[in-house]
Amino acid sequence: MTDSDSGGSEGAEAPRPTPADAPAERRADEPSDWPGREEREPPIWPTIVAAVKGTALDLTEAPLRQAIILMAVPMVLEMVMESVFAVVDIFWVTKLGANAVAAVGLTESMYALVYTVAMGLSIGVTATVARRIGEKDEDGAARAAVQAIILGLAVAATIGILGGIFAEEMLAVMGAPPDLVADGAGYTRVLFAGNASVLLLFLINAAFRGAGDATVAMRVLWFANGINLVLDPCLIFGLGPFPELGVTGAAAATVTGRGLAVLVQLWVLFRLSDRLHVAARHVAVIATASWIGLVRVLSGFGPEALAGYTIGVRIILFALLPSWGMANAAATLVGQGLGAGKPERAERAVWLAGRLNFYFLGAVGVLLIIFARPVVAVFGPDPATADFAVRFLQIVCGGFFFYAYGMVLTQSFNGAGDTWTPTWINLGCFWLFEIPAAYVMAHPLGMGPPGVFLALALAYSALAVVSGVIFKKGRWKEKRV
Repeated sequence: MTDSDSGGSEGAEAPRPTPADAPAERRADEPSDWPGREEREPPIWPTIVAAVKGTALDLTEAPLRQAIILMAVPMVLEMVMESVFAVVDIFWVTKLGANAVAAVGLTESMYALVYTVAMGLSIGVTATVARRIGEKDEDGAARAAVQAIILGLAVAATIGILGGIFAEEMLAVMGAPPDLVADGAGYTRVLFAGNASVLLLFLINAAFRGAGDATVAMRVLWFANGINLVLDPCLIFGLGPFPELGVTGAAAATVTGRGLAVLVQLWVLFRLSDRLHVAARHVAVIATASWIGLVRVLSGFGPEALAGYTIGVRIILFALLPSWGMANAAATLVGQGLGAGKPERAERAVWLAGRLNFYFLGAVGVLLIIFARPVVAVFGPDPATADFAVRFLQIVCGGFFFYAYGMVLTQSFNGAGDTWTPTWINLGCFWLFEIPAAYVMAHPLGMGPPGVFLALALAYSALAVVSGVIFKKGRWKEKRV
């Protein structure tokens, strides 16, 4: 074989060509800034359409930009719907008064433990399934999905029993006065008793994403939240044949919507999926949890401060959740890239996703700072609650440029199966720094609720910086799953 032949052959030992002498044909994983590389990328709009429709494609071989779009678009749309639901849900609850909103805020701060467990388990599921898919081990991917479902059911049963029995005591421990406990106990009990719907929804969708089938996960969550949006006002206010349940109705709508979505997931998983198919033979969590501490500090400043925080968090989630779609896309590409033996491609995917997230989230943050008061006014809160919500947005959104990279970087560790690195980063930034800082700034330093809001912004910014430093060291590339 001649030198010229070997230089143009796939897998040859010849030195990699430089941009000056690069041939016209290049591998899909070569850097996107080489001359002529952009022409080989498929057009963006057809790729977006394919992402929404769902297209079977080997993500370890596709052009990198195309792979990111195919994974990110369904995840972003999925999170957009979740954001819409979070905002509409609190919009209806606000009509019941500050006590109802405060009850939701207290309950959801505790329920963050459920989301933490769900996200923690789903991280492992995505990483394991993605790695098996990258290795072309479809049976191994299916077995991982089944194990996740079994584990999720066991965890949900424990949480559901404890939360259902001790709802009043949990609210009291969080500093709720007796009238707030009376108003919110039903909401707390229903939400915790039905937590299996959340856990399984997260875990099964994580398996689909790990297999590169983000479109199924998107459609399932749209189905769940569509039901939630319809049932919310019906069960809260007793519209038509539905009973008037007040704030408890919001929890009932959530559990019902997600529960029906889980049934759809299982049907797809066992019957319809062509990428992750489970057959009979296969059947053989920290940042959000720190909200408990923040809410406990805020509860001493009255229901208006807590209600303002709750409204502000829902608006922030509306902005952040689509960005999680980009972060989850990066995590899947990292897992599949490492499984296919392409660590450099995995790293490029992370930095590209981070840059795209930076542009989007930074722009959203600036808009929310400028228009904080009219955005909050949409929810119709009383003036005191509105003032707290506006202050929350103006402080927390200032760190959105940091958060954009932080979300992508921490998810990339998880996609590699390196779950301990983000665990320790989260413990340090949120439990060892954020909660003590919130207390000190709110009480000894006399800043009140704005001190709590500032602690939250600083913690997320610190997470981005620390994650970036550790990511650059590259040890995540050596992780075995």
